Amino acid sequence: MNKQVILFLLTHLFFPAVCLCQFINGTVIHIADGDTITLLDSTNTQVRVRLYGIDCPENGQDFANVARKFTSELCFAKTVSVDVKDIDRYGRIVGIIWATDSINVNLELLKAGLAWHYKHFDNSEEFARAESIAKANQKGLWIQGNAVPPWEYRKTKREAK
Repeated sequence: MNKQVILFLLTHLFFPAVCLCQFINGTVIHIADGDTITLLDSTNTQVRVRLYGIDCPENGQDFANVARKFTSELCFAKTVSVDVKDIDRYGRIVGIIWATDSINVNLELLKAGLAWHYKHFDNSEEFARAESIAKANQKGLWIQGNAVPPWEYRKTKREAK
């Protein structure tokens, strides 16, 4: 079986279980980048989670390491709760990460100016406002007048191949 068929079967067999359980709890064991983490759930299963509604700079972009470190400081080696929103085409859970003391990690990245509000997938006024305030105050990546959104950066890299 090819990888796409396996991924399709896994996500479509797994998806109903995720929908029945709107929250997943676990300990964060890996930070891939600012908007992707891996946690270990109560069954000792590794679950890869993409943060919903935001897009952090890609590896190779300015502020990518800062965003990764920020996410790590908020949730690495800590128990978090994931408000599951979807499963993406790579089979990752897409959700809002709630760290200790009810900290919304997704929102905090926007407030710190370390992520774009991914309006293509989310229309939250709270996320839009947080991005707008960070931009107005030139926080994080907004200190640059020409910050390139990650989706444009990825597109440019694909076209260069």
